[in-house]
Amino acid sequence: MQYDPIKRSLGNVFNKTPLLRKLFYNLLDLLLLRSWHIRREIRKWSINRPEAQVLDAGSGFGQYTYYLSGRSKRYVITAVDVKDEQVADCNRFFKQIKRNNNAKFEVADLTTYVKPEMYNLILSVDVMEHIEEDVLVFQNFAKSLVKGGMLLISTPSDQGGSDVHGDDDTSFIEEHVRDGYNVDEIKKKILSAGFSDVFVRYSYGWAGKISWRLSMKYPILMLGKSKAFFIILPIYYLIFFPWCIVLNFIDVWFPNKTGTGLVVKA
Repeated sequence: MQYDPIKRSLGNVFNKTPLLRKLFYNLLDLLLLRSWHIRREIRKWSINRPEAQVLDAGSGFGQYTYYLSGRSKRYVITAVDVKDEQVADCNRFFKQIKRNNNAKFEVADLTTYVKPEMYNLILSVDVMEHIEEDVLVFQNFAKSLVKGGMLLISTPSDQGGSDVHGDDDTSFIEEHVRDGYNVDEIKKKILSAGFSDVFVRYSYGWAGKISWRLSMKYPILMLGKSKAFFIILPIYYLIFFPWCIVLNFIDVWFPNKTGTGLVVKA
């Protein structure tokens, strides 16, 4: 399934007013399990850190830049994406809510984007599975971090990431160039790029996998068949939303021996 057309449809619905856009961000934070994991890591990183230079590498809708810009007015955030319309849309929204002083969006290709020793934190959420030249991007990240800076990644694992569970399966998201990373593989690639320490843990364990199917996979499949399913989505989420919240909590706060996602810190 191609995910981008569905994302554009959702964007068209929630971009009508700044209030709807904020509601959209809040819904993403509640429903997307990866957002639970990333926000937890950002909260830990930001303790006693009132100011920082941050790169949101592959910013998409801009929800993580929004979250970071709300944590401290002294965070200077550069958010980059390859899609011109996405960047223009985010810049327009952040100007409307008066957060454009500490957050700006730029069109950039991560395979060529380097800002030597610029950032204290580089955030890359569900991006690396879209990029063939991943080691080159990791090298650019290493060059762009200040000494002691941190890279934070969320990406599918090879334990069923992208909903691939066998040799005959294809990725649920057609835009992915790889189905998921092996833990040792991503560690080696990041270390070879110039990082000194890499910590990897699984996300989307048994509870997270159920939550993902209920909160994301099945609704996306429905919307992929017909936009008419927008009408019944509120009823669908009214039924399943409480269960997804409980499942997300379990996945974040209890260690996963395996999982379809990875959270990586370097």
